[in-house]
Amino acid sequence: MRYQCWTMGWTLLLFFALAACKSAKKDVTVDAEPVGPAFNADSAYAFCQAQCDFGPRTMNSEAHERCGAWIAGKFRQYGCKVTEQKADLKGYDGTILKATNIIAAYNPQATTRILICAHWDSRPWADNDPDKANHKTPVLAANDGASGVAVMLEIARLLKDSVTAQPLPGGRHSLPLGIDFVCFDAEDWGFPMWETDMEDPGDTWALGAQYFASHLPTGYEARFGILLDMVGGEGAQFFKEGLSMEYANAIVNKVWAAAKAAGQGSFFPDREGGYVTDDHLPLNKTAAIPTVDIIPFYPDCSASSFGPTWHTVNDDMQHIDRNTLKAVGQTVIQVLFSEE
Repeated sequence: MRYQCWTMGWTLLLFFALAACKSAKKDVTVDAEPVGPAFNADSAYAFCQAQCDFGPRTMNSEAHERCGAWIAGKFRQYGCKVTEQKADLKGYDGTILKATNIIAAYNPQATTRILICAHWDSRPWADNDPDKANHKTPVLAANDGASGVAVMLEIARLLKDSVTAQPLPGGRHSLPLGIDFVCFDAEDWGFPMWETDMEDPGDTWALGAQYFASHLPTGYEARFGILLDMVGGEGAQFFKEGLSMEYANAIVNKVWAAAKAAGQGSFFPDREGGYVTDDHLPLNKTAAIPTVDIIPFYPDCSASSFGPTWHTVNDDMQHIDRNTLKAVGQTVIQVLFSEE
């Protein structure tokens, strides 16, 4: 993802036959008290570690293919119907990227659906590293990639377990709606800062999301979407991102209210951040799915408003905070279990 501007110093087959999906135009209330299962931050942390154990999941690499198979297998293990949307996408420099969007459907028969998404590829170049010698070194991407997938996997695990569990807060055993977990590929092959032999052609980020948004099955709708990007970093807070407010302001309000109800309001201050080109942009503009980007904003970080490890070799497990994973995961659960 990249900045567009800062106001505070700051896109097959979804395959589900959903011709009668419900509209996104619904009241955006959330339960005022905590609802849903408790998000297990230790489990999410382990999912994050497991992805990093493959090494950098850069496009066209063996680690990328092996990790993708692992992610798809975990979602199947948790009862989701998985489809892999494959496409040859062209990188900024003409490189053909063998991309796979991993789509996992919880309760695929449900006509009311929510889209939860994150990217799973890792940046091939640590082009924001303070040491220029690292600028062409692949990023391990513990936060910028693995954390969002980890939160989704933990939610999928909890949804599977909740079907047979005792009644959840609010009296529910399980969700009455469907969830589409989408892991976007080729998000982080955007134009590198070290490139001097050509001009930035533009539109080089979020290639998998762009493809997904323009290849939805006929009639597919989701009530709304939530994008999880860099949701495990130390010291992270999640300000209201500009494009989210422009395209999905009601969903922004829903998510921030859910954070407060879930006891995670300190991680979601009622403040506006900046505009970010990310996977939610094609979802909003092309697929017309109102989607909010949960993405950190560090207003006082000189290295990057995305935080000190963004696109550096330090984006590793040492800088993943279970408290941040918990805050985001519990907030998303609050949103989902407040839906009817």
